[in-house]
Amino acid sequence: MQARISSDEQKGARAGRTFTESARRTQIVQAAIEVIADVGYAKTSFAKIAKQAGLSSTGMISYHFKGKDDLMHEVVVEVMRVAEAYIVDRMAEADGYRGRLRAYIESNVALLAAFPKYLPALTEVVTHLKGDDPHRIGFAGTLKSIMDVQEHQMRAAQQAGEFRDFDVRVMVTALRGAIDGVVVRSVVDPELDIASCGSELADIFDLATRSAP
Repeated sequence: MQARISSDEQKGARAGRTFTESARRTQIVQAAIEVIADVGYAKTSFAKIAKQAGLSSTGMISYHFKGKDDLMHEVVVEVMRVAEAYIVDRMAEADGYRGRLRAYIESNVALLAAFPKYLPALTEVVTHLKGDDPHRIGFAGTLKSIMDVQEHQMRAAQQAGEFRDFDVRVMVTALRGAIDGVVVRSVVDPELDIASCGSELADIFDLATRSAP
């Protein structure tokens, strides 16, 4: 139920770079994710990212990225890439539409434990991008693609008799909001039981979607 974000762009961005350059960019993006998650988008600076990455100066960041917007775009791409791989692998192991829905929900939430900085950083970046920012528009397009796939899967589940009759757009929107709610809660509650939240959400949406006996 995931959709790729700018895969062609990712391939093109890597073209022509040496292994060392690619490794340095990855190091900087990782440091940016950690800083954004820790201090928020507004307080994130090249100086803090350089310190987190162990770089001698911010010039190393400017060499690899055109500016903060360029770096933030790469943060979004990296988080989406990791999330897609993590979630799709777990969904592939599930059986049936109900099993895949449960795997989707639990793996989305489990991502918070496996990569605790990633989703909070993504939320921070997307929230602070302007409405007409091409990066925000691109991310919005990716989310729409994901939701379109989810709608298609839910309709197929209804036709197969595994899901009851309901408005799939409403259900998909509720699902997205519930998962995002756990992400926000995890930021303010470090002691949150991630696994229990994922299991509880999966139970809720399984009951909400499955056909009556």
